[in-house]
Amino acid sequence: MAVVALSTQRKVVLAAEFVLVFFGLTLVYDLLARGTSPIPVLLVLGAASVWYLLRTPAFDRRSLWRAEAVRGQLRPVLTLWAVTAVVAVVVVAVVLPDQLFALPRQQPLLWLAVMVFYPLFSVYPQELVFRAFLFERYGPAFGSWTVAASAVAFGFVHIIFGSWVSVVLSAAGGWIFATRYRRTQSLLVASIEHALYGMLVFSVGLGQFFFHGAVQT
Repeated sequence: MAVVALSTQRKVVLAAEFVLVFFGLTLVYDLLARGTSPIPVLLVLGAASVWYLLRTPAFDRRSLWRAEAVRGQLRPVLTLWAVTAVVAVVVVAVVLPDQLFALPRQQPLLWLAVMVFYPLFSVYPQELVFRAFLFERYGPAFGSWTVAASAVAFGFVHIIFGSWVSVVLSAAGGWIFATRYRRTQSLLVASIEHALYGMLVFSVGLGQFFFHGAVQT
């Protein structure tokens, strides 16, 4: 993310644009397309983010991948994920015992498809929009608050699934992924971490809060 000195007026304009893009458009989608899969829209937004980033001279294109950053981040990523996995299993076992590992137990082929296609068609496009694009476009306006802005926007967009659980968990995940992206400037590292948590959610029994078919109409 390039460091650019902005006037107060420009920061206000960008902040207003940020609210419109990540909150206003989410509400429009929720009103008009509730219960439908967000994947097609997400793919379009991901492609638009790439187009914007590649046309931004100050953007470091290596941030879209930067594979060399993965090795140094594997231990902290996996350690935090392992702790989260244990907590998630315990919570689901206590609160939603019937859902514990429900998807892999009851629909193993669907579970396998999610494990394969979720990182490709959901995770990386989300990281393009909520990390690479958001940091590059709005980082100069938010400064040290960019991670928080990313986490809040990422959490809020999950209202389309109709559950406060998805919003809260996504905001927490968004903070983790945004922090990782800021630290590494690697969308690959952030995507790997995001994919790990997403696969955990769908495996352990929390997928009902992140599936468009679960939205209450």
